[in-house]
Amino acid sequence: MEASGGPARFTDEQRLAFGRAAELYDEIRPGYPKNVVDGLILTADLVDGDRVYEVGAGTGKGTIELARRGLAVLGIEPDPSMLRIARRHCMAFDRVSLIASDFEHFDQTAPRRALISFQAWHWTAPELRYQRAHRLLSPGGTLAAIWSFPDWQRCSLRQTLVAAYEGSAPGMGADFPMHPASEPTALAGDWQVETTAAGLFENPTVRLFRWCCRYSSTEYIRLLQTHQDHILLTADRRSRLLTTIYNAIEVGGGTIDLPLTSHLCTASRRDGA
Repeated sequence: MEASGGPARFTDEQRLAFGRAAELYDEIRPGYPKNVVDGLILTADLVDGDRVYEVGAGTGKGTIELARRGLAVLGIEPDPSMLRIARRHCMAFDRVSLIASDFEHFDQTAPRRALISFQAWHWTAPELRYQRAHRLLSPGGTLAAIWSFPDWQRCSLRQTLVAAYEGSAPGMGADFPMHPASEPTALAGDWQVETTAAGLFENPTVRLFRWCCRYSSTEYIRLLQTHQDHILLTADRRSRLLTTIYNAIEVGGGTIDLPLTSHLCTASRRDGA
């Protein structure tokens, strides 16, 4: 999944797979804890009325959190099914605008105080993203990427789930966070190294926030169906895997506590770069 000598670059099939399960995504995916969003607002020194970009708005889970804090959000989202749901959720917010685009072809250049991406920065083209972010930010503006990853080391059912994947989906790569054999944070890359190497940002920081979600066996397999590596399995293979996981959780008591760690990654635009 790695581009030679640099961060991973993904196919459009992977980046846009979520639209196949847009309604389920909106229903079952967790939002973002209040302290994560509050940390973003504080770090970026954002106040009511500040104008920000959001890259990869999805169904609007992060957009709503920004709008509730009085920010004027211009969100971009490439998938029409996800965008339709986001627009539905954001109708009540006069300061929110949502447009259909991917980040690579986004052509507005009016600078804003922050450029924020919830759970989506890794889907952008690594050779373009920092240059485009720099151009879209006002002097001293903040680039922020937020990810919430499973913390498999703290999950009591990890080995049970690893066995389920090995038995029912052999050969499925542990390349993405919901595979229990993965190193989830690898998807985000090394924030400090990447932003420093770009030469356009300074003061890169990463703050971690731990939390947990409890899912029933049914809820958990529905959650898995919103992750692109599971969506892109053949129907038979996906059904076999999900059935095995469901049964494993049922045997374990019918629920799974999934520990999560949210990564709040920020950097300041380097002026004069």
